[in-house]
Amino acid sequence: MRVTTVFNRVLNLAGTRVLAVRFEADAVVVTVSRRKRLLTCPCGATTNAVYDRSTRRWRHLNACQTPVVLEAVICRVNCRGCGRVRTEQVPWARPNARHTIMFEKVVLWCARRMDKTAVAALMNTAWETVDAMITRAAGDPSTLTRLDGLRRIGVDEISYKRGHRYLTVVVDHDSGDVVWASEGRNAETLSRFYTELGPNRCAALEAVSMDLGFPFRNATITAAPQARICGDPFHLLKMASDTVDAVRRRTLKDIKDPHLRWALMKRPDNLNPHQQQLLDQLAADNTDAWRAWSFREELRRVLHTSPEHATSAIDHWLDTASASPVAPVRNLARRFRAHRELIINAIELRLSNGRLEGTNSKIRLLNHRGYGHHRPAALIALILLACSTENPT
Repeated sequence: MRVTTVFNRVLNLAGTRVLAVRFEADAVVVTVSRRKRLLTCPCGATTNAVYDRSTRRWRHLNACQTPVVLEAVICRVNCRGCGRVRTEQVPWARPNARHTIMFEKVVLWCARRMDKTAVAALMNTAWETVDAMITRAAGDPSTLTRLDGLRRIGVDEISYKRGHRYLTVVVDHDSGDVVWASEGRNAETLSRFYTELGPNRCAALEAVSMDLGFPFRNATITAAPQARICGDPFHLLKMASDTVDAVRRRTLKDIKDPHLRWALMKRPDNLNPHQQQLLDQLAADNTDAWRAWSFREELRRVLHTSPEHATSAIDHWLDTASASPVAPVRNLARRFRAHRELIINAIELRLSNGRLEGTNSKIRLLNHRGYGHHRPAALIALILLACSTENPT
């Protein structure tokens, strides 16, 4: 069997044939050519109009610990489709790339699970090369299919660096993928997402979950007024828990038992016997802390009520909490009343930002694994690669 036949079968490159193989001091050089006679422009058009030719090399995966390099004559074409002189598209590599598609696939697979420095050392390439591959794979979000077919999305911000540096992250509730991310956490930031989404895809949005802040809400109302905005139940319960803790610090500061705080913070089914005993004593004394705890647990039940009873349940809770003798509970009810529609939407549609909280944990791991990122663009590209099931390769 000829060596060219062996390398044809070993490399298994679609639309490519091996012409020759030679061994150099530090690599195996495989001369290849495309099988099709017509040349393909990166715009997709085919042509025979050759502007000029040159020889180019691409790094491929190692073979038996020996670097493999593909070499081919590549043409610049005078394309009528785009009216420009551009380098032809070859089947084994991306436009303007100096590595084969197979090499990039391995790098991207490793980048999902390792830091860039480790990937660069494993693949015997430069750190900048790995970073460029990740950025190229993430691509322009407005041109990728990850923005198509969005119906229910969640929006949240996450801190990625000291000095109040934040990213705004958008997740598809149906797939769990991160579909967009950008630096900042204000209405202007989210408006950029809706601009890239476009009016037709914005009109298809049915629901958007977020916290109770007004910037994201205002941007959503402006771009997608038909979408139902859902207040995140996690943030609602957190606000209720903060209210309980504030009442405890104000009224029970003389009690030094360290279990008291956890007795008031935990769910009833997670209490140990000692914590349950403390809570029972607070109930017997009819303390303000126990009243605040009772309103929080009632809110938890309301958030899990059936959709058809959502409106009546939240209205009853708001009326009862507004008449509470505990001032922080009344203040909480007043804040929730301003977001009544968002809370009802969350109960009826069963949407929360729980999926985004899990995604934020993964983003923190990515940032920590890379020992931080100096540029937000580098972190965003890594997020879109690692937190999406869409195959960028």
